[in-house]
Amino acid sequence: MHKLPIQEIAKKSWAKLQKSDLSPIPVNYEVLYAYYEGMRPDLNHAVDMAIEKLGDLNDEICQDIYQRLIDDKVSNSAILRAGDQVYEMVRDITNKVQQAKEAAHNYNGQIQDISTKIVTEKDVKKLEQMLQKVVSETQGLLQRNAELEEHLDRSTEVMSMLQKDLDHVRREAVTDSLTGLANRKAFDMAYGTIVRESQNTKQTFALLMIDIDHFKNFNDSYGHQVGDQVLRLVAKTLKDGVRGKDIVTRYGGEEFALLLPNTPLSAGVAVANNLRKAVATKDVVNRSSGEVLGQITMSVGVAEYIDGEEIETLMERADKALYAAKKNGRNQVASADDNQKIKRGT
Repeated sequence: MHKLPIQEIAKKSWAKLQKSDLSPIPVNYEVLYAYYEGMRPDLNHAVDMAIEKLGDLNDEICQDIYQRLIDDKVSNSAILRAGDQVYEMVRDITNKVQQAKEAAHNYNGQIQDISTKIVTEKDVKKLEQMLQKVVSETQGLLQRNAELEEHLDRSTEVMSMLQKDLDHVRREAVTDSLTGLANRKAFDMAYGTIVRESQNTKQTFALLMIDIDHFKNFNDSYGHQVGDQVLRLVAKTLKDGVRGKDIVTRYGGEEFALLLPNTPLSAGVAVANNLRKAVATKDVVNRSSGEVLGQITMSVGVAEYIDGEEIETLMERADKALYAAKKNGRNQVASADDNQKIKRGT
């Protein structure tokens, strides 16, 4: 991919920032800069989808994209701290082991020296002194070994805690904090794994792109807290409605992406319709007032993986199907066949 000069990227980013009426804050500028730099297909796709849906970017969308696809500072700092601690522990353990080796070497020298003298020594008191020295040297060595063992045990405990902390950081890095689903990063990782499995087993898989119908109007009418409640409700319904090996992710905003291994297009459409119907039966209740706010619906686009195609191509076909589902009345499923023709689901 041909990369634009830095000055040109900066110029385009600033122009878009002003044109879109975005707040002139670093987060928005960094998203736009990354977009015009063109080195992050996932980010460019997210920006393009937001513009297609909303007509333009806003601060909330940029913040969401930034948090999902750019801001790795929390996880990186945690990893760096863990790395520093591991380095200190390794250095400390190395020093302790070196001290133990030197002590053992000195002990062996002392024992050899005493052994040589005992053979020729006739004086009983001197023999007793030699034996006492052997006992003393042995006790000293045992004490140092015990201290080393205790130090290694403490280091093992610290290493175990660090491992747990890093595991937690890794899970957070691939988890959507609002819904508990896998996030976009997890989707990218899972996609690569599923493609390899598909190529090895010669089994295809289906991609479902899901969008909550009229979510913006619902969110504006009842507030972000109720909007978040809706997202969590949909997320749980999707998670409960698929197999354990299926990947359910919050792709961004009110959009979800599902990867269904070993699933052809027809089966993917069937799963999509089951999920769509399950969501449509759920009542949204305002938890603060108990008021029933009604039901929500969602539209789904389904595409089947074609061996060798890039993720952008597969997602484009699924997005086109999703667009068709919305264009034809929402609350329905549309699929893209291998010729990329749009078919409405029932």
